[in-house]
Amino acid sequence: MLVGDRQATVDTIVSAPAPLQPIDLSDDARVAEVLDLAVRVGEVVLASGTGVMDTTTQVRFIAATYGLSRCDVDVTYDAIRIWADRGLMLPPASSMRVVRQRSLDFTRLAAVDRLTRRIRNQVVPPDEARAALDEITRADHPYHRWTATLGWSLLAASIAALLGGNLIVAAVSFAATAAIDRTNRVLNRYGLPFFFQHMVGGAIAATPAILLATFAEPHGISAAPTLVIAAGITVLLSGLQLFGAVQDAITGAPITATARMLEVMMMTGGIIAGIAIALRLGEQVGATVPAIEMLSGRDITNLPVKILAGAVAALAFALACYAEKRALAAAALGGAAGTIVFLLVQYAGFGPVVSSGVAATVVGLAGGLMARRALTPPLVVAVAGITPLLPGLSVYRGLYGLLNDQLIVGLNQLINAFGVSCALAAGVTLGEWFDRTQLRPQILKRAGALRRPIVVRRPRRIRRGQSAH
Repeated sequence: MLVGDRQATVDTIVSAPAPLQPIDLSDDARVAEVLDLAVRVGEVVLASGTGVMDTTTQVRFIAATYGLSRCDVDVTYDAIRIWADRGLMLPPASSMRVVRQRSLDFTRLAAVDRLTRRIRNQVVPPDEARAALDEITRADHPYHRWTATLGWSLLAASIAALLGGNLIVAAVSFAATAAIDRTNRVLNRYGLPFFFQHMVGGAIAATPAILLATFAEPHGISAAPTLVIAAGITVLLSGLQLFGAVQDAITGAPITATARMLEVMMMTGGIIAGIAIALRLGEQVGATVPAIEMLSGRDITNLPVKILAGAVAALAFALACYAEKRALAAAALGGAAGTIVFLLVQYAGFGPVVSSGVAATVVGLAGGLMARRALTPPLVVAVAGITPLLPGLSVYRGLYGLLNDQLIVGLNQLINAFGVSCALAAGVTLGEWFDRTQLRPQILKRAGALRRPIVVRRPRRIRRGQSAH
């Protein structure tokens, strides 16, 4: 058994030499098969929110393993292209794959991660690796759809508790998010564009808050309806590829970063439009619009409850994205670590942007470390871990200010939300970089880091009259 069989892909891709299993470069069919395998692996990881640079490394790693080490890989927002140089006597080969659908399926991402290590360590033939990839991409989700709905609803309830809401607010947030998820699933089957789906989601998130604000106070019910909207915004934002957009901008892929950021801004605009429509309709019928609360619920009070809420929120997001059981535990640890660091740094006197950046750095570092221990892709822990820190409350404050002619307050809150979002993504990127470069195991820092079986040689027998030297 190889010592490196349980080596995490986060280390393997960076350190392993190639090729291990070279193919015949003059065989066009075999070369095309390897290129197709490489771009299809890249399609899965790119659709799951992985950044351009990491996707490029993954594609190049697969191709180099089979002997196509001289490759040019071009990854953009929705396409992967690869060109392989086969020497002076043979024409170059190329392949392309278009990413048509994006979905956060962490089980599929982890399965591709395991397949990548298998290709490296077990000398898997290209046709066998392709068959395994086909089985992964065709497999059903590991959980029922209602389990994913439960995950999204539990995420909203946890965010409401993290922001300081009581049981009533958490329960209303749970029910509203369940309605959002089931409604959008129906709309998605009819092919409604995602912008309008987020618009509907924003309206559904605001409606229970308006009802709660209208009927709670006359009946003596203590509740903060604003937090229901904030929790709904956080859930809707958590499905967007904000992390990948900022990571691409930082790591040198500005074109794809611009496209992803434009998508995030458009989807966020849909959420804001839906909430604004619901609030205006509430005013027209004489309902009470939830008042803005400028005091932050993320203080040091009730620290154990908020840490637990952060852990449950991260776990719920991972569950909603069909993560494996061991990934659920890793995500919960990441969410708890990020929440406690954020609260402590903010309590020390730093603003939400700095606090979010520091907390996200810890989450990114934890994701890389747990990738080695549990063989969980770092993206799972990273995206789930920063979800409790998304600025849903700031987005609603900004919207409320703009709708009530408080332009300075509204713009200040929206800019603050944008800064927090960028700090979260940048912090995760920094944490992962630190883990990959500074905290890699010592054996991986030496040349030829791929571990091989240890061969014990017997001492040579010295014949009579022969020198030992």
